[in-house]
Amino acid sequence: QVQLAESGGGSVQAGGSLRLSCVVSGPTDRNYPMGWFREIPGKEREGVAHISASGVLENYADSHKGRFTISRDNDKRTLDLEMNNVKPEDTGTYYCAAGHTYSTFVRGEVHYWGQGTRVTVSS
Repeated sequence: QVQLAESGGGSVQAGGSLRLSCVVSGPTDRNYPMGWFREIPGKEREGVAHISASGVLENYADSHKGRFTISRDNDKRTLDLEMNNVKPEDTGTYYCAAGHTYSTFVRGEVHYWGQGTRVTVSS
């Protein structure tokens, strides 16, 4: 069973930076397409950024393009999200996620979730 564990959330002022990390544990026979999702109370969980199993393909939600960067290290089995020039509207609980194929994963088919890490951006 694949398990995902996030870290790095916290409070930051608008314009600042924050780095989220996710560690993958479990079966090592393959790498998975992975990504970050955000949840805000009263709204559906939404995709922030996705990255293919090899790391070649990346996809970002429009509101985060140019400010957020997703990266992965398959040797260390880690996934990161570098958040720069953060805005109050970036506030939420961020979840690390993994899927089975990149094409279905970017359309929202998630097979594994982390527990989430809270990010609060103050103005």
